[in-house]
Amino acid sequence: MLEITPAKVVQVIYQSREGPGAEPELRAFIAAQNDDEKAHLTAIAWVGRGSFEPQEFAEAAATARAEATVPTEDYLMEMTDLSENLEAGLEALGIDVTGEEEDLL
Repeated sequence: MLEITPAKVVQVIYQSREGPGAEPELRAFIAAQNDDEKAHLTAIAWVGRGSFEPQEFAEAAATARAEATVPTEDYLMEMTDLSENLEAGLEALGIDVTGEEEDLL
C-alpha cells in the first residue's frame, strides 16, 4: 500500500522540473513529509530508475527507511532525472495520476 498520495508525488515531479528557482520550495515540501511518505517517495524513484522491480516495492521502501543516512530531500535532489524516475515508477506500479496532473495545471 502506498504511504504517499499520488498527488504529492506529482507535486514533486512538477516542482523538480521548474529548475533551480523552485529548489528551496521543493526541499521544504519533501522535508515536511513523514518518514513513511519519504521512504515511499524514494522507493517510487528507485523503481522508476530500475533499481527495484515493481513487485519489490515493499522491499524498496524498507531499504529506503533503513538506509536513510542523509535527509531525503538532499538525497532526492541529487538524483539524476528525479522527475523522470518518479514518473516511470508510478507507471511501473500501475498508479494513474491523470487527475492529479490536471489539478496542478
